[in-house]
Amino acid sequence: LLCGPGLRRSGAGLLVTKCGLLRHRPGGGGAYWVDSQQKRYVPVKGDHVIGIVTAKAGDVFRLDVGGSEPASLSYLAFEGATKRNRPNVQVGDLIYGQFVVANKDMEPEMVCIDSSGKSSGMGIIGQDGFLFKVSLGLIRKLLAPKCEIIQELSQLYPFELVLGMNGRIWVKAKTVQQTLIIVNILEACEYMTAEQRKQALAKLSGN
Repeated sequence: LLCGPGLRRSGAGLLVTKCGLLRHRPGGGGAYWVDSQQKRYVPVKGDHVIGIVTAKAGDVFRLDVGGSEPASLSYLAFEGATKRNRPNVQVGDLIYGQFVVANKDMEPEMVCIDSSGKSSGMGIIGQDGFLFKVSLGLIRKLLAPKCEIIQELSQLYPFELVLGMNGRIWVKAKTVQQTLIIVNILEACEYMTAEQRKQALAKLSGN
């Protein structure tokens, strides 16, 4: 049994740590979690998130990940990074990475490489584009396989999208206007029915 956000083991049972809807994903031992509309993120080992570089401290970068404390990221935690070949990371840059350490007793630690040392899409996010925040529940919905919202948007405009489990989304379309339209739809779709969303997209495509 895999415990996700909102659940904690207690002896032979489980404790619910936040309010929301209990969800279950079958297969692979069966994962359970509580789906809520919370916006405050609590780092979880293995989560892919978007962080904002706030400081350089020696060989470590400090990142704002939306949690109660900043996360650390070593300059060696990038594909191909060495002492001579350091990544060009500046304060204010957006970083897409994964937590390798995340518990209540230790500072969260991020990396931008997988277990084989490859970036696998992680690293510095482009300077252009738009970063905004949504609820953690919406992020999980958008990350679901064959998400209808993403499929419908991709038929409207071509765009780049990065989704962080910490509730942050980075999006970039061909023009600023198209980017803002996608941002507005993603922000509104949390409160729209599927039919309302399709009507809004049909109206935009008609224009």
